[in-house]
Amino acid sequence: HFDKDHSGALMAEEFKACLISLGYDVENDKQGDSEFSRIMGIVDPNGSGAVTFQAFIDFMSRETTDTDTADQVIASFKILAADKNFITADELRRELPPDQAEYCIARMAPYTGPDAIPGTLDYMSFST
Repeated sequence: HFDKDHSGALMAEEFKACLISLGYDVENDKQGDSEFSRIMGIVDPNGSGAVTFQAFIDFMSRETTDTDTADQVIASFKILAADKNFITADELRRELPPDQAEYCIARMAPYTGPDAIPGTLDYMSFST
């Protein structure tokens, strides 16, 4: 939508319009220009004036990760686990994209609480 010239990359003004639509304060004032310069330095470190799709995805991934606390992550897993203190590999595979599910399954310890069922996983220790 924002790639008006269909170049496969966003030029600076196209990228700025995209950021504004996402709620970033990069309007044409001193503070906005400073924030836009900061972001452009991240997504276009060589100063080409263009932002590739991959650079945009990488930037958005960094901007939206590492903001969840352990409690928020635990609460999310608890929803996926239907309010149980453990989760199964099948539930993870059903609820998450395949790569994320397999990542979690490979790294979650077996659940050992008093209500443990063989094969269940401990999402609480994984989250913290």
